[in-house]
Amino acid sequence: QVHLVESGGGLVQPGGSLRLSCTASDRTLPSDTMGWFRQAPGKEREFLASITGSGQYIHYGPSPRGRFTISRDNAKNTLFLQMNNLKPEDTAVYYCEAAIGVTDIATTIDEYDVWGQGIQVTVSS
Repeated sequence: QVHLVESGGGLVQPGGSLRLSCTASDRTLPSDTMGWFRQAPGKEREFLASITGSGQYIHYGPSPRGRFTISRDNAKNTLFLQMNNLKPEDTAVYYCEAAIGVTDIATTIDEYDVWGQGIQVTVSS
């Protein structure tokens, strides 16, 4: 069974940057699509970005476009989300997920099989 563990969250001032990491354990995920979502208090879970196994295809949701960058290092079994120019409205719990056996971009919750436990990102002065 795959386990995903996020790291790199925390408190940052507006305009700052954070780099989230997500490491998969128990099996490698070199060919599976992976992605990032977030959920703010009182809101639905929001799609942020998806990347195919090879990294050839990437798709972003409307909110982070231009500020967030998704990438992966298959040799290290790790997914990344670089977040720049953070805003208070980016405050949320961020989740990484894997769509096992999926090789196309995936943008909806139902397409993903495995979720991390989530990590808090707080943007505040």
